[in-house]
Amino acid sequence: MKPLLELDNITCQYRGHTAVENLSLHVNQGDLFCLLGPSGCGKTTALRAIAGFEPVTAGTIRLRDQAVSTSHTTLPPEKRRIGMVFQDYALFPHMNVCCNVCFGLHGKNKQERIRIADEMLELVGLAGFGQRYVHELSGGQQQRVALARALAPKPDLILMDEPFSNLDVEMREHLSQEVRQILKSQGTTGILVTHDQMEAFAVGDQIGVMNDGQLLQKDTAYNLYHSPDNHFVADFIGQGVFLDGTLLSPDTVETELGIIVGDRAYDWPLKTPVKLLLRPDDLISQPDGHLQGEVIHKAFKGAEIMYTLRLNTGTEVLSLFPSHHDHALGEKVRLQLAPDHMVIFRADKLASDIA
Repeated sequence: MKPLLELDNITCQYRGHTAVENLSLHVNQGDLFCLLGPSGCGKTTALRAIAGFEPVTAGTIRLRDQAVSTSHTTLPPEKRRIGMVFQDYALFPHMNVCCNVCFGLHGKNKQERIRIADEMLELVGLAGFGQRYVHELSGGQQQRVALARALAPKPDLILMDEPFSNLDVEMREHLSQEVRQILKSQGTTGILVTHDQMEAFAVGDQIGVMNDGQLLQKDTAYNLYHSPDNHFVADFIGQGVFLDGTLLSPDTVETELGIIVGDRAYDWPLKTPVKLLLRPDDLISQPDGHLQGEVIHKAFKGAEIMYTLRLNTGTEVLSLFPSHHDHALGEKVRLQLAPDHMVIFRADKLASDIA
């Protein structure tokens, strides 16, 4: 199947600064893709280049197998059949909701525009809101209007730039799942840019992690968490700590917690110093566990409590306990190491990358 969108080694520069460097990816029809990374990593620049708002200094962007951006030519945004949902919603305060949704419906008569607007508002759960004005809506409702407006012309691709960042945490979680359902129900291809990994997990079929203008890994949320390609992805996705270790065999590492045999092999020389990634779900509560930790911090998360524990060695680790295991600060708890997936990195490579 030919991808709907292809980025072939694109580079974007501003006044000598490289914002995006040799970025390649493709998005298939009907897929929802997320660009995830910290502020300043280049993800919004990449999105704006796809939209046609920013030029590329190298490489090619193709939509439906047509080159829309090269270092020499740029197809105007209005000719790309792309819908855009902005961080600040970009709604017109002097227009009612219906007129906002109709804004991009050129070449249609009034009756048809109203019909499409009503259809889109019903799709996003705002049926009957057409005569209201922007100031009468909540932030979540405004975001739904922005989505309805972007969907109304039936674009080939929807681009969303940090669309939930102005909402509270509970609304972000709810609306991100709702937006995914809406786009999937329409078979719409979408790209979401966000710095929030939980939003990316909720929306994306595939997620691309960016840093310093480069795409470091493109994969499912599960694989990014359990099989990160490099230390940045391992550190950025989820939570965890790195333990010092020594490679005893391709699948065995010696650490201060003992000898750990993993489910994957590494072809580095034996005795190589390594860093073992230890996730909170790799240490589980076990009354007769062989490890002991002192509770030095706790964060209630509803069904679970995230504990920061100091082991007898002095090392601090994270562990998720069921929420009914309510331990006090200073209390000693027993743990069992249960790493389903052993992820390690060469210590010398990690140090050089961080430097």
